[in-house]
Amino acid sequence: MCDCLATSAAPAPSRRRFLGGAAALAALASSARVLAADTPLPDNRIGPAAALERLVQGNARYVAGRTRQRNFSVGRVARTTGQRPFAAILSCADSRIAPELAFDQGPGDLFVVRLAGNFVNDDALASMEYAIQFLEVPLILVLGHTNCGAVAAAIKVVQEGTQLPGHLPGLVNAIRPAVDAASRRQPDNLLTAATEQNVRLNVARLTTADPILAGRMSTGAIRAVGGVYDLASGKVSLV
Repeated sequence: MCDCLATSAAPAPSRRRFLGGAAALAALASSARVLAADTPLPDNRIGPAAALERLVQGNARYVAGRTRQRNFSVGRVARTTGQRPFAAILSCADSRIAPELAFDQGPGDLFVVRLAGNFVNDDALASMEYAIQFLEVPLILVLGHTNCGAVAAAIKVVQEGTQLPGHLPGLVNAIRPAVDAASRRQPDNLLTAATEQNVRLNVARLTTADPILAGRMSTGAIRAVGGVYDLASGKVSLV
């Protein structure tokens, strides 16, 4: 009687097949590097109206679930030489919003500044000035969103006198003018009204900001607009 166990081992891959697979992977990697190196920076030297239309169209694709497929490694080498964004976005820092996704844009297309409450402080203003002065961006968009926690906190402080810890009172003080203005209109939904008013007030501040922005705004060379991102649908409505 045989005391051996019968086994069936799968045949080992041939050396030729292994080398062929390795060569194919090397070719793909090489072509990707060449493509990345040979792809120039995007031609984003457009006017304010065209920039806004590009954002509107991109958001429509996002809402419809028809965003463009992108290889984010393409152009990586070219982007080491500079950047050519066509719009600057002042967005809330809320984790549920990603401007590049919401507007279906790729790396290097948007210059994004984010802070809770999407308001213009000195640092945000300086960032927008940098985008205009050195990157020649033609459009600034202030982007608020529905159910904004920063605006809701400001409303709670105004209505109930809530005391917030740390540096949060500074954030509330920046948003409070919008809450006060919206409250005077006695809207059905104060959070919605204050969110929109906060966007409008910060668009106005950017439009009149000297010495860099105001003059170019007055000539129409650049433009500042506002929008509110709806968390449920993904749609951005201009306000």
